Amino acid sequence: VQLVESGGDLVQPGGSLILSCAASLFTFNNYWMYWVRQAPGKGLEWVSGIDSGGTLTHYADSVKGRFTISRDNAKNTLYLRMTSLKPEDTALYYCARVDGLGPNIGAWGQGTQVTVSS
Repeated sequence: VQLVESGGDLVQPGGSLILSCAASLFTFNNYWMYWVRQAPGKGLEWVSGIDSGGTLTHYADSVKGRFTISRDNAKNTLYLRMTSLKPEDTALYYCARVDGLGPNIGAWGQGTQVTVSS
């Protein structure tokens, strides 16, 4: 299993970014996927989830209306479009494969850093 995030950057408040997560070595379209973040000095925070077909999505209240999760199963890629970014969105963003109820996270990427600062 391999998950490789990209797209993190330094951005000003109010700005936008698109994160990508390239998946390989497993059948991507069989799995729910999550985005999870970890701010400096804090624990993991679930951000968003999407079902295997890309039709059902969920968001944390903190990002609802600003972030959009999507996936392209033909390209084995997960995305997170982030708009109206706030300093509190600063974190290391991970994509994760959901292996079952719990949730049971079966695989993590290495993370991509998003820093929101003027």
